[in-house]
Amino acid sequence: MVYRVRQQLVEEGFEAVLARKQRATPPVPRIFDGAKEAKLTMLACSEAPPGHARWTLQLLANKVVALEIVPSASPSTIARALKKTS
Repeated sequence: MVYRVRQQLVEEGFEAVLARKQRATPPVPRIFDGAKEAKLTMLACSEAPPGHARWTLQLLANKVVALEIVPSASPSTIARALKKTS
């Protein structure tokens, strides 16, 4: 670490050492915006489908795709979106 910082200081200057480096790849855009998260929350708070006692993450992921709220969603994405609102 010290070697790399010292080498960068010599090659690029003091400002380059202090500044953050630009990301090579842009971050992945979020698939749930405010309106879509609201629809997901309303769906999760609604009555579970027939034959189920409660909503599971997989059921919610399948339902938001079926309702065309988002083009695709995984259970972990659903969990992250719902965790934010709880």
